[in-house]
Amino acid sequence: MSDLSYSAQNILKTISGDKRVLIVTHMNPDGDAIGSSMGLYHFLKSLGAHPEVIIPNKMPGFLKWIPESSIIKVFTHNTGKAKEIIRGAEIIFFLDFNSSDRTGKMKEYLSPAGAFRILIDHHPDPGVKADFVMSDISVSSTAELVYLFIEWLGRADMVSPVVAECLYTGIMTDTGCFSYNSSQPGTYRVLSKLLEQGIDKDKIYDNVYDNFSEKRIRLLGYCLDKKMVVMQEYQTAYISLTKKEKEKYSFAIGDSEGFVNYPLSIKGIKFAAFFMENEENVKLSFRSKGSFSVNEFSRKHFSGGGHHNAAGGESELSLDDTIEKFRSLLPLYFEGD
Repeated sequence: MSDLSYSAQNILKTISGDKRVLIVTHMNPDGDAIGSSMGLYHFLKSLGAHPEVIIPNKMPGFLKWIPESSIIKVFTHNTGKAKEIIRGAEIIFFLDFNSSDRTGKMKEYLSPAGAFRILIDHHPDPGVKADFVMSDISVSSTAELVYLFIEWLGRADMVSPVVAECLYTGIMTDTGCFSYNSSQPGTYRVLSKLLEQGIDKDKIYDNVYDNFSEKRIRLLGYCLDKKMVVMQEYQTAYISLTKKEKEKYSFAIGDSEGFVNYPLSIKGIKFAAFFMENEENVKLSFRSKGSFSVNEFSRKHFSGGGHHNAAGGESELSLDDTIEKFRSLLPLYFEGD
């Protein structure tokens, strides 16, 4: 879904030149959030604008190699400066989320902002108030949509190697290295355009996936050996992680990235879940194969949402009670043996 009430020429004129532009993304930013934000940041700089990037909370360490990512301001760490930037923004881009709630404590400051608002996102049911919307759930990632946005503006010639590197990172991570959400030929057309800029895709992969701490790898092994529960009768498997276990392995933001995907490699498993106990709640991640919609499941039962086969949610219950609730729901969706 794209809002065609503005022409490409109108939007290009709006965002070009000596403009104060703000780019914001969601809490617990992932590779697509950071990749799309920084790709857009570098593109806007080439238009002569003065972009800033603010994220609600810290990003994973394995993304800090992204060019100029040190300019990103973390709202929870630099709230005063962030609020000043929000107040002064003439244009705000909302990237990779469909609800303002996903901006956490930033929401109350973003809502009254009087800037021209642009939403670029690939999640279903966009609910962010914006003057211009580019939304398409069939697209692999917001990073791919940012490329399509630049192309729509008629400025694909300004996709530099650094822009390409950022956007490739977003597409690669949001598709699990092209293993899901990546069946549309258009995705590979965009990837080919990015590769034409001479980026080193193998280096990008190494920076993201071969750059973890030793404790993160040991944590993964522990989760798979000691914490994975397989329920073949419901074609389901799940992993849980307590606060105490996180402390034992010196858990850092991003360390559990991808853990939820591992149970899906088990024969017969079509639904995987990951539960992580935090100070304020329990964070949930869901993945599925085939026709089972984890988006609908998460929306209905765990105040979340996402995509058909990849979604997230949260629970205010204890970890044990959350898992018990989850287990009690399975007979409603899968036939037991």
